[in-house]
Amino acid sequence: MKDQLNSDPTTDMGSRFRHGASGSGSDGDFGFAFNDSNFSDRLLRIEIMGVPSECHPDGEDCIGISDWDHHRKRRREDIKKEIVLDLSLCPEEQILNDSQPDMDDGAGCENQDAEAEAVAMAEEIHSGDEDENSNESSWSMDCSTVLRVKTLHISSPILAAKSPFFYKLFSNGMRESEQRHVTLRINASEEDALLELLNFMYSNSLSVTTAPALLDVLMAADKFEVASCMRYCSWLLHNLPMTPESALLYLDLPSSVLMGEAVQPLTDAAKQYLAARYKDVTKFQEEVMALPLAGIQAILASDDLQIASEDAVYDFVLKWARAQYPNLEDRREVLGFHLAQYIRFPYMTCRKLKKVLTCNDFDQDVASKLVLEALFYKADAPYRQRSLAAEESATSNRRFVERAYKYRPVKVVEFELPRQQCVVYLDLKREECVNLFPSGRVYSQAFHLGGQGFFLSAHCNMDQQSSFHCLGLFLGMQEKGSTSFTVDYEFAARLKPTEEFVCKYKGNYTFTGGKAVGYRNLFAVPWTSFVAEDSIYFINGILHLRAELTIRLCS
Repeated sequence: MKDQLNSDPTTDMGSRFRHGASGSGSDGDFGFAFNDSNFSDRLLRIEIMGVPSECHPDGEDCIGISDWDHHRKRRREDIKKEIVLDLSLCPEEQILNDSQPDMDDGAGCENQDAEAEAVAMAEEIHSGDEDENSNESSWSMDCSTVLRVKTLHISSPILAAKSPFFYKLFSNGMRESEQRHVTLRINASEEDALLELLNFMYSNSLSVTTAPALLDVLMAADKFEVASCMRYCSWLLHNLPMTPESALLYLDLPSSVLMGEAVQPLTDAAKQYLAARYKDVTKFQEEVMALPLAGIQAILASDDLQIASEDAVYDFVLKWARAQYPNLEDRREVLGFHLAQYIRFPYMTCRKLKKVLTCNDFDQDVASKLVLEALFYKADAPYRQRSLAAEESATSNRRFVERAYKYRPVKVVEFELPRQQCVVYLDLKREECVNLFPSGRVYSQAFHLGGQGFFLSAHCNMDQQSSFHCLGLFLGMQEKGSTSFTVDYEFAARLKPTEEFVCKYKGNYTFTGGKAVGYRNLFAVPWTSFVAEDSIYFINGILHLRAELTIRLCS
């Protein structure tokens, strides 16, 4: 997902809206015709309903994102029940069960199934077969009163072109010569948003600028199926300063609206914001531990996490899941079905993979599958690994894509007999090496020999004899203690043209913990020669290093 996270998800939308357009270059500005009888063919009567406090206790105004989020909780089924229509000259009230699929602007004009559905609904209502005790076709009218009525002159072609909802309304068996009046009944809290929406459908512009007001318009646009307005609101919201609170709210929008695709660019931008803000999870550990599942997923999807290793990612996910889901069954479901896909098990150490198999937080079958997949990947040939990573680089599944770990992954082959020995492979990209100049260091992930942890480190340092920068390679022991190891070690690298490993340095050292040994100028050449374009040390842009360690004496 690196490309997705590093790209601006609203670039295309921004170019479409930069000049205030609604998203279609052919859309005109008909603002002059809004509520003007000279350019209108129908009269829209808006009944604004008041809801008593016992029915809607949260009646205070929304002044911020958190207030808006508190009041907006409404299921998609409830939205369908709130659209109540009264067609003039028809004694019956019609309730539009808005169940047609999501469509873009004007798409309803070609959707004959939706029109047939509207006629069928009208016939059903006229048949009088409804259950008189049923409340499913109303929205608790006994709990509401009409506060006021607003009347607007509207143009049915303009509204129908922008909204499948209005297209279905105006084509639902109405005779143009007889029925000119349409009544919409809305909550008082929706009044301003609906008026902004209607004005947008004429002018392709909005006068509101705050996040809560834009979100109100966005929800109204979703309710009345004006996809272009939803995209425009999303673009304006994306251009406002984002906070963790607003980003989490935007992540939840696709599940809160009927036309989720219209807000997807805003959702992608929210994921990008969270991934960038919490790139170093250790700096915001308390904040990150309090994030909901969607926020954690957005962070873990990033390739740019500043974290020591994938082992550390796994440990963090377990810690978060245990804190958020104390019930074991709930935790297993969340880990297995919602978070495991974001942990890149192929880049975990074999030592940690063994612990996954015995971890009670994962379902045993799920754990076995994840570990086997990781081990098969590790055993694959390098070209096959690169192929798998390339295949997934353009998808949301990033299992085989390496993150920018603080400690570089290594491949380790271990031997127990005739002596304890391991062969460690460390690959460094050319750009990683170039960035080490003039005094940088890069460390490998830990590997183990004889029960002790070791690591490799590559340095850009000064050659003490020749006074020029060069590449050094060192072997270090992690644990400090009384245990000592005498280790024979050998450093090698693949060189052109044979591309075979060539030994560059060998020695032995007695480690007591917390010590490092190595060679300051591994290739005996200046830094400029090492990183040159025609360097014999990089094969397809990769420096391949190998270290062989053998325990000579353990006491």
